[in-house]
Amino acid sequence: MKEPVYYSGTAKFFDTHAHIYDSKYAHADVLTGDILRRCRASGVMSMLIPADSERTSRLAIDLTAKYDGFEGIALYASCGVHPHEAKDYTEDTERYLRDVLEAREAHKVMALGEIGLDYYYDLSERNVQREVFEKQLLLAKEYDVPIILHEREATGDCLDILRSFHKEGKLRDVPGVCHCCSCSLEASQELLKMGFYLGFDGPITFKNNKKTPEVAANAPWDRIVIETDSPYLTPEPNRGLINEPCHVAYVCAKLAEIKGVSIDEAAHITYDNGRRLYGVY
Repeated sequence: MKEPVYYSGTAKFFDTHAHIYDSKYAHADVLTGDILRRCRASGVMSMLIPADSERTSRLAIDLTAKYDGFEGIALYASCGVHPHEAKDYTEDTERYLRDVLEAREAHKVMALGEIGLDYYYDLSERNVQREVFEKQLLLAKEYDVPIILHEREATGDCLDILRSFHKEGKLRDVPGVCHCCSCSLEASQELLKMGFYLGFDGPITFKNNKKTPEVAANAPWDRIVIETDSPYLTPEPNRGLINEPCHVAYVCAKLAEIKGVSIDEAAHITYDNGRRLYGVY
């Protein structure tokens, strides 16, 4: 494995999407903070740990409580139910999400997500996915928190739901972020018009990926955040290996190349964007 782009300048990186509780990591790496030490060495000074179920919501909150401030790194969490897990969404699940959102400042829960639609795997029936997505969109509006949007092979239905909610005033002015943005240029522009941020991950570095760099090139700088989706979507040159938040520098470096700026400037901009998106000034 090649070493991450260790950063020697003054800017900091914000990995806005890293599942560091995932079982793909060696248990000791998480418990001893080795993952965070590697973050510190590569300039990652803020991280949001997203959830995809009630179980991982609890894990994200627990890790944030335990390690926030470790090595000087600011940690934040989200809660929510991924479309894969939509089939398990119950009244008890919604009650738990409400309890967490009521106490979100104490838990450092900054967002609701991942939520959305995934027709690639169809691990939950599509009508159930749509129903659970809409329920959580209403929660996000009620508690005034951004969403972390997951959309895969479901752009049409996802946009239809978001358009309807937007028209009816059921979305925040800044609804949230399109995580791992892989949609078309046209769809990304519609999301931007609704107020969404776009999150870019390892795939933007893949040599055969032409679509995502075009989307990034046409997105305004003040709506872009960087992510790893660790332990998944490892960027080049480590593609195929387990991803870590310390590799977010590769994503930032690719964005800097696309936008024609230095990695210092790209790091500063995306760090500030992440803080603004999640209200963590």
